[in-house]
Order: sequence, then C-alpha cells, then structure tokens
Amino acid sequence: MRETTAEVVICGAGIAGISAAYHLAVRRGVAGVVLVDERPPMSLTSDKSTECYRNWWPGPGEAMVALMNRSIDLLEELARESGNVFGMNRRGYLFATADPARAPQFIRRAEEAQALGAGPARLHDSPGSDYRPAPPDGFEGEPTGADVITDAALIRRHFPYLTEETVAVLHARRCGWLSGQQLGMYMLERAREKGVRLIDGRVEGIDTTGGRLRSVTVAERGGRRTISTGRFVNAAGPFLKHVGWLLGVDLPVFCERHAKVAFNDTLGAVPRHAPMLLWADPVRLPWSEDERGEWARSEAHRYLLGEFEAGVHGRPEGAGDSPVVLLIWTYDVAPVEPTFPIAFDPAYPEIAIRGMSRMIPALGAYLPRLPRTVVDGGYYTKTRENRFLACPLPVEGAWVLGALSGYGLMAAAGAADLLADHITGRPLPRYAPAFSLERYDDPAYRALLDSWGDSGQL
Repeated sequence: MRETTAEVVICGAGIAGISAAYHLAVRRGVAGVVLVDERPPMSLTSDKSTECYRNWWPGPGEAMVALMNRSIDLLEELARESGNVFGMNRRGYLFATADPARAPQFIRRAEEAQALGAGPARLHDSPGSDYRPAPPDGFEGEPTGADVITDAALIRRHFPYLTEETVAVLHARRCGWLSGQQLGMYMLERAREKGVRLIDGRVEGIDTTGGRLRSVTVAERGGRRTISTGRFVNAAGPFLKHVGWLLGVDLPVFCERHAKVAFNDTLGAVPRHAPMLLWADPVRLPWSEDERGEWARSEAHRYLLGEFEAGVHGRPEGAGDSPVVLLIWTYDVAPVEPTFPIAFDPAYPEIAIRGMSRMIPALGAYLPRLPRTVVDGGYYTKTRENRFLACPLPVEGAWVLGALSGYGLMAAAGAADLLADHITGRPLPRYAPAFSLERYDDPAYRALLDSWGDSGQL
C-alpha cells in the first residue's frame, strides 16, 4: 500500500469538489490539496445540469439570496478574467401565467425578492413602459431585480411566441446560464497550476481514531493508497450520505432523480434569443379523444390524464445557429437511492414537450410526430428545506460541501468560498449559519421547518 500526504483531501471532482479545490488553492493559497474521484471530473451529475443561475430565491430570511449574489459575483469575476470562456449570459428567467389571479402574486413576489436583496421590483402596466429586454449574450450593465409586465400589448411585443392567453410575465433579471463544463475545467486548470493533484480512485476508508481526521484510504486500479491528512472535505454529490457514513456521520440528506430532454427545434418554436422560460400554472396535457380513452383504460398510464404541477420550463441551448432546445419538468420528486446508470420515465420527453406547448403553442406542431430526443439527468442531493451544507462536521478536521440539489453550478462558487473561509479560519459571512449542520440543533429552526413553504426548486 502506497503512502501519500496531503494538506486537504477532497472527495468528489464534480463542480462542488473542483470549486472547493479552486477556492482553497487559488484564492486562499492552501498548498497540498488533493482531489479524489474514480470518474473523470464533472462527469457524474455536474455535466447533466441545465447550467442556469439565478439570485431569484424565496425566504425565509435573506441567506439564500445573499449567498447567490456572492456566488454570481464570483462567477462574473471568473468570466472577466477568462474572457468569458464559459459563455455566461444574463438573459434572465421569464415566468408566465394565463391565470389573472397570479398577476398580483407576481408583483408581490417581485417586491419580496427586492426586500431579500435580489434587486428592485419594476411594474410595467402600459404599452409605453420603459421595459428593456435582455440581450442574448454577455452580462455587463444589465439590471437586477425583476420586471413584472401586465400589459397585454407589451407582452405580445416582446414575447410573441407565448400563448395569447398569457396575462402576466415576471422577468427575473440577475439570472441566465453558462457552460458548466467549461467553468469546471477552467477552475480545475487554475487549481492545478497552484499544485492541486487529481487522484483517480474511490475513497473507501477514513481513519478518525480519537475523533479527529488522520488518513484517507483510496482504492485505485493498481491497489490502495493511504493519504495521511488532517483535513477532509466530503463533496461526493449523490454519494454524500455514503461518504458521511465513512466518517461516522449520518447527514440529513436524500436524493431525487431529475431529468432533462434535448431535441432539435427544426421548426423554430423557441426563439434563439429567448430567456429561460417557465410556465407558472398547472397543466393538463393535450391529448386526442382516442389517446384519452387509451390512457383511461391503462392503470400504468392513467397519470397522464391528471393535472401536472406548475413548473415546466426550458431554454435554447448552444451558440450560433444551434437548433437545440432543453426542457425540464420536475413532476416526480420521490426520494430514491442513487444508482447508475439512471433509468428515466420513457414518457418523459413527450410529457415535457406537451406540457411546454401550453406556454409555447408552436411546440404543438411536434405532437403528431415527436422529434428525436435525448434524455439525461442526475440526482438532486437535498436537505429537507433544500438548503445546502458548507460547514465543519462533528469530526475534527472533516467538512462537508454538498446537498447542492439542482443548483450546484450556480451556488458552488459561493458555497466553496464559504467553506474555504471555514477551513482557513477566516471571518465568516453573515449567512454562514444558514448552511451549517448545526442549524438542525436549534429548536426554533426545527419548528420553522414544519411551515417552510417554497423550497425554491423549479
């Protein structure tokens, strides 16, 4: 068995682990950082992301918005220094509704977001409004906050592809997307320049004799390696709980299976300049009478006739003349054990396209003969209230960076920045307690969990 030493060992080379390595080695000057993963970097779930970001988050409290604002600040710094190698844009998230009762809800939500620090709320209720649409590329000089448009003519002028039944839209502005793979590889390259090593192997044992971190055992193709270290970071993504058990810690996390579908939009139903598009109303899928009769007779397919919860969303993907569109709909959130390869609902592509056709009627042209689709996805590793963990563990020298759910790419920079402050003993930001394991020891917080409400998941 080979012997190695390291200052910090990080388990997991997804976006969380790479971000931790980057912030420790590049921004904090920590030498001797080792990343351990048996798969290529970013290849388990990080590369299955929809690659979006937003500071549009609900309460309670301002912690999530403050953390996301910090994370987006860091992403923008990386974009500037790299020449925006990962293509960060600020197109925004556009929520739309055909329900008149939801329009005042949009206004209240924009005002609540303003109070939490997401930026100013602006109402546009006349055709002569000064609403400014987002450019397709870049992020500099764009507004924050949210624009709520309730004037029908203004909605039709800027978003003619939405259903004519749309009565209001909410455009959250400090939001957009980027290339997660390029972001991860850029940070990894910078980290390696500062001495970070990547070991191809699996963490299979952790020595915590006496209640403190002493060494990590890694299984490699050529045998085993013991890494003597006093500091260890669990950034194992879907395997966060399993690695926690190696430390003797039962982390309060679980996994959900999530998928996205990609297809070539040869009909141009979704404009290439569109923002992220989200339908805020529940949907009943459009079926013919024959199809309805068939599903009604099938116990396995009867769910297709029911009302699906709000939230189907999608966006154009790729630069230039790329015809690709991504669609996502989180309608099945049952907790599952993470297994690979992942099995997805065979009906998912059709469900997503039919659902999104409620928002963008031009997609209905695909329903008689569905386009060829590609489905992939991964696991959202979550806490009960959907707020991540970036904090010490109850083993001296052990930390966790995980439960980043479906927002890992957007939050990893801020979460890793917070974790690096913990590890290097720097002053912590005011939002640090919101992402600490110790929050569950607070009776008031545990009581709050029972009435939490919106978890922020889209």
